[in-house]
Parts: sequence; C-alpha cells; structure tokens
Amino acid sequence: MYRSLRHLQTMSRRSYSESLSKYPFLKELGISGSVNQGVYDGTSWKSNGEIIESVNPSTGEPIASIQQGNVQDFHRCTAAAQEAYGAWSDLPAPKRGEIVRQIGDALREKLVPLGKLVSLEMGKILPEGIGEVQEFIDICDYAVGLSRTYSGSILPSERPGHVLLEAWNPLGVVGIISAFNFPVAVYGWNAAIALTVGNTVLWKGAPSTSLVSIATNRIVSNVLEKNSIPGAVASLCTGGADVGEAMASSEKIPLVSFTGSTNVGQQVGTTVQSRFGKHLLELGGNNAIIVNEDADLNLVQQCLVFACCGTAGQRCTTTRRLFLHKKVYDQVLASLVKSYSTVLTRTGDPLDEKTLYGPLHSEAGVRGYLATVEEIVGQGGKIEFGGKKIDRPGNFVEPTIVTGLPVDSRVVHRETFAPIVYVFSFDSLDEAIAANNSVKQGLSSSIFTRDVGNMFKWIGPKGSDCGLINVNIPTNGAEIGGAFGGEKHTGGGRESGSDAWKQYCRRSTVTINHGRDVTLAQGIKFE
Repeated sequence: MYRSLRHLQTMSRRSYSESLSKYPFLKELGISGSVNQGVYDGTSWKSNGEIIESVNPSTGEPIASIQQGNVQDFHRCTAAAQEAYGAWSDLPAPKRGEIVRQIGDALREKLVPLGKLVSLEMGKILPEGIGEVQEFIDICDYAVGLSRTYSGSILPSERPGHVLLEAWNPLGVVGIISAFNFPVAVYGWNAAIALTVGNTVLWKGAPSTSLVSIATNRIVSNVLEKNSIPGAVASLCTGGADVGEAMASSEKIPLVSFTGSTNVGQQVGTTVQSRFGKHLLELGGNNAIIVNEDADLNLVQQCLVFACCGTAGQRCTTTRRLFLHKKVYDQVLASLVKSYSTVLTRTGDPLDEKTLYGPLHSEAGVRGYLATVEEIVGQGGKIEFGGKKIDRPGNFVEPTIVTGLPVDSRVVHRETFAPIVYVFSFDSLDEAIAANNSVKQGLSSSIFTRDVGNMFKWIGPKGSDCGLINVNIPTNGAEIGGAFGGEKHTGGGRESGSDAWKQYCRRSTVTINHGRDVTLAQGIKFE
C-alpha cells in the first residue's frame, strides 16, 4: 500500500525517522528517511515523477517516501538499456554467468535484511520474505550453469554439402513488470535468465513495493559497477500505470514480461501484440486441490493450511477451491477449521518470527475481501470459519472457509486475491477433475491420492489442464528448476527453469552450404 504525499501535507518527517530507528535494516539497504529515488538509468538515481510514501500494511504507518519515475524517465532508461545491450551481449555467455553468480552472492550477503524489507513493505511473514530472496539466489545459481549449457542444435540436412543449424540469440531489452505479492522473486526469475542469455533488463515493480525494488536494484547495480559493467544492463523505473503503458507500447522493448491480474495482463498482451512484440504473461490462478478417498489424510492436513492461507491468500498459486471426496469430507473439513483456529492465535507483525499469518497488502485488498464475503452470503454460501476483518490496526482479515455454494457459482469462478477457500464434496474422481478444469484460469492444481493409476490419470491428457500439476503436495511452493506458468486465462507464459530461457531469445534456423553446388530443397530443379 502507498499514499500520495500530495494528499498528506501534514505528515511529519518524524515518522520516517522513527521507521529508520525501528528498522535498522532499512539503512543497511540504502533506504533513507528523505526522498528515495525510484529510477536508476545506469549512471544515476534520479526521478521526475510523483512522490509517494510506502506504508506498512500491518500497522498503516508510513515507512519512507519515494519519488517515482514518469514516462520521460522510462524513455531515458530504455535508451540507456539499449546502449548497454551492445557491450553486454558481446560478453561470452560464461562471463555473463559469472556476473550473475556474483549477484547471487551479493543477495546472500543481504538475505536477511532484504527479506525483512519484503515482510515490512509487502506484509508476508518473515520466513516467506527471506524465502523469496532465496528464490532470486537460487535462480542465479541455476543461471550460472545455464550460461555454459544453453545451446542450439545441429539438424540433419536433406541436401549434400549443407549443414542445418538452430541458433538462439538475445532479443535486446527485456521489460519486466512485477506484482506486489512477489516483489523480489518474480524480478529475479526474469532478470537472472534474461541477463544470462545476453539481454539487458528494465524493471517496473509495483508502486506499493517500491522500496523493495530500489533496494534490490541497488544490490544488482553494485555488482555491475564492481565489474566495470554498464549499470543500465539492469535499470529500474518505478512508477504507475503510465510507465507500464509506455513499456507495453515501446517498440524498443522486444519482450515484456508481465505478472499481475488477468484483466490488466490482457491489456498488456494486446498492446504488445499490436506492435508484434513478444509478451510473457503470468496472470491469475483459481487453483484447486482434490482429496480423493484413498488420500493420506495426515499428509493432507500438513499441506492444506499453507496452501489456503499462506501469504494471507495472496499467492497466485494459493488454493481457492477444495474438492473433498464424500467419504473424507467431514473429517478434512473439521480438521481445516481446527487448524484455522490455531492460525488466528499466531496472527500479527510479519517481522515477528512467531507470526504465522500476516495482513493483506492493501486497504483495497480488504475491501475486495469484505465485498466477496457479502456476495458469498448473498448467494447462499455458508461461512464455516472467518469472514470478518480482524479488529486491530492494519489490513488483517480472518482466513475464511466457505461451503454450500454450487461449483459453477460466479463468485467461485472469479479469483479473489484473499484467504478465501471454497469447499465442495464429490463422488467420483472424474467429477472432481471436470470441476477443476471448469474455471477459466489454469495455473496450479493438486491431487492427494495413493493410487498410481489416479496419479497418471491426473497428469495425463484427460487430467488437469493447468501448467503446474502436483501430486501429494499443495498448489503453492514451486521449485525454480521447473518452468513456472499456466494455461488459459493465466496467460501461457513460462518463467524460471527448464527451457524457459528460450522465451528471452530469438530463434534462427541457419543453413550453410559448404559445398560447390547449389541444391534446392525438396529436390526442386530450376535450370
């Protein structure tokens, strides 16, 4: 959450000073009580946009102020990133990998303070804040190996004296628009891979987590500076929708990677496609867990709470729908309600290591949660647990369990970015799979079963239609080694591991005639 200082003229600078004394890790990360500049063009930190303040979602108190970038700043950063591309792409890939390795090491040195800043500004609990920074570190490690292994192909040619190759080359400047819920990791997934294969990157983080963006980019830029690498290889332009629209529209940005809502992502994708650019979209999820009658219920119990209310329901992979076989329905539901009662006793400051459940990120999130609860009740749903705002400062709401709605209910098919899970009973596995696939989103899905046949049915052509398919684990908590992304209205993009690196490259089929005769393909004679 952030607030414009134009509407807060009475806000005292003393509040910022109190934040710096209360949270000493801010100074360690280069965050000051004065105005923090939100634009880095490779040579200087200088912004020309609106001044806003970052707000702690667990208290509603200001943390620090930021001067955002504007469209003018965006074009300045784009030009610098384009210029830096020439020198960066000329470096051998293993040398680029070595720089990315150093970025990972620099993040290790700041793992705890940067993780604390994620928890402070975003609101996720400390283990998750630190874990998110660890994701960036892990993808840097992955990218180091990639720098020595990503390759093209030698293909059989049908013509004598000819060689057929497939080559992969970088695109140029990759634009990254990340969301508030993963203000470090999503940038890391994109940046580490894009940089390794030879691109430069220009980042626009969410305005409400601008301090995290600034601190993260400082760590990266310091590594570039120590290696005499142009800083614009990894530039930053914080800002609002105007900066995002400029990035989507710019023909100087060959690829735009966008993480956020389906509605905004559709607009970004349409704009980028209209100029024949490339887009990588990681959009909404309406994820489901199926608990079959033969499931290990102890394993189910261990997984469900984090799946449904981890990060206060603000993961794109959060479980929104829970399908329980009628034979285990009562037992699993009762267990979940009991677990939620325990979660509420450990609600509080995300920086407290004992806290298990933190706030929603913004007041808008709270309003969306309350409006959804009202809609649920209006449609005949039963609130088995939760359903209210918690009476304390900050954006805290109760994790909520809902029963009694039809599977095809409108509110069920719409993703609400809050800790609300809808519970249903089913008779057959085919029925549950069909229900899983009935929504427009297609990000993550899980089944709990001990039957090998059910497992392979679930991952096969008549099983889950999601990009992430899990067995006996929750819908959230993906590893960096596999490609991350989803199908349908989730956008179809893939980030992180596997062959996701190919999205940051252009593919060329190369034919070389090393003989003395011209031979046409398909045996064509033209004499």
